[in-house]
Amino acid sequence: MATDYDSPRKTDDDLNEDSLEELKARRADKLSGTVDVDEADLAESLELPGADLSNEELSVRVLPRQADEFTCSRCFLVHHRSQLASGKGNQLVCKECA
Repeated sequence: MATDYDSPRKTDDDLNEDSLEELKARRADKLSGTVDVDEADLAESLELPGADLSNEELSVRVLPRQADEFTCSRCFLVHHRSQLASGKGNQLVCKECA
């Protein structure tokens, strides 16, 4: 909720003068269940399967596997050595696949 810090503040006398009906009306307005949804932004964020992405470019920096990492022979993901469950020769397996 936006707050206007330049607006004059109510004093204690002003707060006491608010009628019960005004307070109930404000409360009812706050409890209304309407939600504003900007459907234009929602539609732009959705991606359809099979969409043409030939004009899109990705800018991701790819790092080589570090000395303390391994590639799981089952899921082919790169994990830290602390995730190593078993290793027989070149068959390194992570804890998730074990």
